[in-house]
Amino acid sequence: MNNKDEFNVTPWDVTGEVNYQKLIAKFGTKEITQNLLDQFKRITGEVHPLLNRKIFFSHRDLDLILNNYEKGQEFCLYTGRGPSGHTHIGHLLAWKFTQYLQEKFDVELYFQMTDDEKYLHIPNMTLKQTLGYTYENVLDIIAMGFDSKKTHIFSDIEYGKTMYRIAVEIAKHITFSTTKAVFGFKDSTNIGMVFFPALQAATCFLPSILKNKKIPCLIPAAIDQDPYWRGIARFVAPKINLPKPAQIHAKFLPGLGKGGKMSSSNPNTAVFTTDDVDVAEKKIKNSYTGGRDTIAEQKRLGGRPDICPIYDYYKFLFEYDDSKLKNIYQDCKSGKLLCGDCKAHLGNKVKIFLKDHQRKREKAKNVVEKFMLRD
Repeated sequence: MNNKDEFNVTPWDVTGEVNYQKLIAKFGTKEITQNLLDQFKRITGEVHPLLNRKIFFSHRDLDLILNNYEKGQEFCLYTGRGPSGHTHIGHLLAWKFTQYLQEKFDVELYFQMTDDEKYLHIPNMTLKQTLGYTYENVLDIIAMGFDSKKTHIFSDIEYGKTMYRIAVEIAKHITFSTTKAVFGFKDSTNIGMVFFPALQAATCFLPSILKNKKIPCLIPAAIDQDPYWRGIARFVAPKINLPKPAQIHAKFLPGLGKGGKMSSSNPNTAVFTTDDVDVAEKKIKNSYTGGRDTIAEQKRLGGRPDICPIYDYYKFLFEYDDSKLKNIYQDCKSGKLLCGDCKAHLGNKVKIFLKDHQRKREKAKNVVEKFMLRD
């Protein structure tokens, strides 16, 4: 196997150039088909660009959720955030799509802040730090425009009484051998991390417990989180007589460097929602691209948008008009569009977005409690 073929995807680390078709086979998921897209359009009247462009590309039981919805059966949404630092634009991908699903299907959303896991996993992280990031990230979530009457955000640490009761019931059915096989835990792994998958899985069943009726959940999230659902939640569900969670998986927004997903651990290749707009613009200006070494070569050979994170920014988040995206792609390939001009245009879009988001983020401070679940 050559280096290009080597990649690794876990809940804590994504390395190498991810082959999503191989990942579907490895994780045992299903590709989102045209039939599912047609069903989305029949129900909602449209197909979101993130589906059409196969950014959300894989699923488990999405067909079952949609079929039952058309028969009048309710479902809820569940997604989350591990607050290890400030929110970057890559995190907004799943949130933006989740907000769309909430609006189109008029359903409740449960948003889990896994501050306990970040404290347990990161050696130098303090409880005070992760709880601080929980608050900061919650401001970003609210700024996305979720419905306050149907969105329930909670911290694992601060909502522990409710969550622990569900997690204990799950944990009884999960052996240490299973967690080692699913997550790669070792003898040196702290016991908090060994127990945590039960807490992560607990949210799948939280709506059923709170409402005292069986409510299936659909989880929009990046595919690196899938082991929690396939290895724990879906395995335990029939043992506790509750619905298996369904998932819809997203690809990773690349970082602004060469290769790899956007990550908080590499701040120079990530745009954060708290970045000064000029800082964000500078990061984009300094980004790696699929361009050629010289302007002359670019005009003669054309650019390579398929390996360009700048183009991916447009495709994933900043250009939902398909005809305009096609023009960007074709102008790059033909050499008509130069990297400097493409970066400048994207930088302006990002600046406009950040100014608006940061204004909404500031307003969110006044309504946090409307969204929070408390014991």
